[in-house]
Amino acid sequence: MPTTGLGTVGLDPAARQRRPRVGHISFLNCRPLLWGLRRSRLLPDVDLVSLTPEAAGDRLAAGGLDLGPVSLAAYLRHTEDLLLLPGPAIAADGPVMSCNIVSRRPLETTPAPLVGLTSASRTTVLLARFLLEERFGLTPRYFTGPPDPAELLRRGDAAVVIGDPALRVHFHGVPGGGPATVYDTAALWTRWTGLPMVFAVWAVRREYAEQHPDTVAAVHRALLAARDGALAHLERVAAEVAPGSGFTAPQLLTYYRTLRYELTGDGLRAVHRFGELAARRGLVPGDWAVRTFEAAP
Repeated sequence: MPTTGLGTVGLDPAARQRRPRVGHISFLNCRPLLWGLRRSRLLPDVDLVSLTPEAAGDRLAAGGLDLGPVSLAAYLRHTEDLLLLPGPAIAADGPVMSCNIVSRRPLETTPAPLVGLTSASRTTVLLARFLLEERFGLTPRYFTGPPDPAELLRRGDAAVVIGDPALRVHFHGVPGGGPATVYDTAALWTRWTGLPMVFAVWAVRREYAEQHPDTVAAVHRALLAARDGALAHLERVAAEVAPGSGFTAPQLLTYYRTLRYELTGDGLRAVHRFGELAARRGLVPGDWAVRTFEAAP
């Protein structure tokens, strides 16, 4: 079989009629993977669609993508239709730097804080709720607003801030200044559970995997190779991503070295722990189950 950008397996005949639709998260935390993909031969053979974490998950669940990253919360809601691609993930074993609860006063002194949420990351919103209500024992009130830390804090006592805005808070402080305490949600989770925090996984639609197993296996191998290539050259990645990002190359290098881009045994245990907490609250189906894509030998 001829070699393609997907490796020696190549696209199966049915898949050649339509290139695989592969999602990509537009946040800075996924830029190393994109860096690796651009240096591989994968991109000419797939339709790569850049989306926010929640939009990527919604599109994948609805059938608008064939495979790609999905937030942990969205994955747990759709395990019947999605197969986990083993290996790639967005996780942290301790601080993550870009998923924070920002409070004008220490949370311990505010038993019923008014907390601003956004729709940018359902996983971090659920994680923050677990931490506020179970880890800190608070009775928060919630409201939804734009992904703007200053606006959320203007309206409430605390804000759940994620992604690039959260990274700016980490490095540059709260917009507008003023006193604030920043709580890293992943660090709190790890101290609470003893497990890493998994924010996103990669999955494939079960129907697509059944119809095109060789294509999925080839794309999966290419994703892993792109990830490993980027992790081997993180200084170059940070230097090339930094211009226009609002961060220096050393800041991004620190960030990328903090993240974990793989799902290992303890990460799977963390997925189950998070799923149990969410199911207990009725936030994900009670019969969710991790089902993994298995490539043929």
